Amino acid sequence: MSVFGPVVKIHPVVLASICDSYERRNEGASRVIGTILGTIDKHSIEVTNCFSVPHNESEDEVAVDMEFAKNMYELHKRVSPTEVIIGWYATGFDITEHSVLIHEYYSREATNPIHLTVDTALQSGKMNIRAYVSAQMGVPGKTVGVMFTPLTVKYIYYDTERIGVDLLQRTRVTPSRTKGLTSDLSQVGSAASRIQDMLTTVLAYIEDVLSGKVTADNSVGRFLMDLVNKVPTISAEDFENMLNSNINDLLMVTYLSNLTQAQIALNEKLVLL
Repeated sequence: MSVFGPVVKIHPVVLASICDSYERRNEGASRVIGTILGTIDKHSIEVTNCFSVPHNESEDEVAVDMEFAKNMYELHKRVSPTEVIIGWYATGFDITEHSVLIHEYYSREATNPIHLTVDTALQSGKMNIRAYVSAQMGVPGKTVGVMFTPLTVKYIYYDTERIGVDLLQRTRVTPSRTKGLTSDLSQVGSAASRIQDMLTTVLAYIEDVLSGKVTADNSVGRFLMDLVNKVPTISAEDFENMLNSNINDLLMVTYLSNLTQAQIALNEKLVLL
């Protein structure tokens, strides 16, 4: 739990990339490290991307391929010029002496970089994710040490990332831990079911407030008012016609895509004859 400092907001694609790097690590490597990229404002740090950096580590020394890190960052800037280096990550639960040396390098690449640790080994039964900033400590003119202060970590995602997150969550209830992609119509149906469940919850809360079972919360009332104001003024008949028209368009696109896939598969078989 942090007391001071910015909030670190991490996107799921970053965690997936770190886990993938850990699974693909070299034989004998105890952990992997890498650069994290994102954006910074006054009150928060948003981590949106990362890449692994090759390194060799022993009890006495650590060697990091700094040239590789610089080249990878230059390539990332061509694709996402708004993303800057905001720190580095390491898999594992603890901060080691070598972490201090690596952090010194990133201190030259970014102002007050953050250090992100991801417990991919699940030492505590879950994947602990922590973020730190460093601060010098000691007597001026004497030996100076480094202290890592924890920061608050939150998880956010874009709408496009939500699809992958929902798919990963569904794998928890399957014995094989795998789940295939659903069709467009299935996604529309599941989204409609979620909206219906949320509306049921809202209606139950309103009825409890009106009956006096629950004390009214002004903040919840403001959210509900904003929700009602965002709903467009449209008659039920016009809404039904618009929905049916969109569904027909979706069905037509689905039919054409399936027809195209069938023609491609047939063409491949004819070529092999």
